[in-house]
Order: sequence, then C-alpha cells, then structure tokens
Amino acid sequence: MRDQAHRTLTLTAPEPPGVDPGEFRRVLGRFATGVVAVTAIDPAGRPTGMAVNSFTSVSLDPPLVALCVAHTSTSWPSIRASGRCCLNILGGGQRPVSAQFATRGAEKFAGLSWFPAPSGAPLLADALAWLDCAIDDEHTAGDHDIVVARVEAAGLGADHDPLVFFGSRYGTFDAH
Repeated sequence: MRDQAHRTLTLTAPEPPGVDPGEFRRVLGRFATGVVAVTAIDPAGRPTGMAVNSFTSVSLDPPLVALCVAHTSTSWPSIRASGRCCLNILGGGQRPVSAQFATRGAEKFAGLSWFPAPSGAPLLADALAWLDCAIDDEHTAGDHDIVVARVEAAGLGADHDPLVFFGSRYGTFDAH
C-alpha cells in the first residue's frame, strides 16, 4: 500500500516584469480625480494645509474617507499633530487655491477667505463641499501614507463646476 501522507507542493511564480515609474505615473494620469485642500489648525494655532488628489470615500457607516500623503510632505506633520482636518472639495475656479496649497513653503492662506468648520479647522470660502474630520488611522504604503479620517460634520458649499485633475493638467466640466 502506498504511503498516504500529504505532501506540500510549493510552486514559485515567475517574477513579474517591473513597472517603469514614469510609465506608471502616465497610466495613473488617465484617471480623472477631484482636488481637495486639506486644512487644519496646527498646534501653535496657525492655519496650515496642503492639496491632494488621492482622496476617496471609504465607508458610509461609520462615515470614513481616505487620502494619500507623500512621505516628503512638509505640511502633513502639522496637520497630523492637530488630530483634525477639514477636507475642502475645490471648484473649477479654485485652481489658484490648489496651486497655492501644493507649493512647498508657500503661505497657504494668503489672500484666501475662510472660516472655522465645527472643529475649528479652516473651511475655505467657495469650496464645493467640505468634510470636517478626525484623523482616525494611518497606514504606510510605499512612498505615501494612507490616512483614514472619520467624518464628524459635512456640508455643501458653493454651486460651481468641479476642479478636475487629469493627465497632469487641471480642468473642469459643466456639472449643471
């Protein structure tokens, strides 16, 4: 009688070909995204912020959203330290706001009107919509962190067309 012992067979899949970072960026550039200004009050009481286009809803119950932040961000440490943030969804006319929030070392709020969201984080005038959040969790993923935030208040703002990022360019479309 043959030995009935089970043997484990391990198969090794061939190593997949590498993905060129430039080509990867071009491919992902074909995915249109909205643009969000992430704002907070830093521990010293000053407004701080940054622009992101890697943003998505995660859960309706509980209400959770996620955004991706580069490890090289100089604004994220201040936002993280506050424990709270307001996610301002930008409209088509707010391209200069996005550029200002995306510029390293820039005075992010120069010339901008804002008022406090329920948490106190800056809510930008003319944002299409906003989500006032508590930073819930953070996960390291390659050269970025995936930040999960719990939405504690939200609202609609100005009724404008959205600001869209596609193919390394900004644009908009008629949403009405």
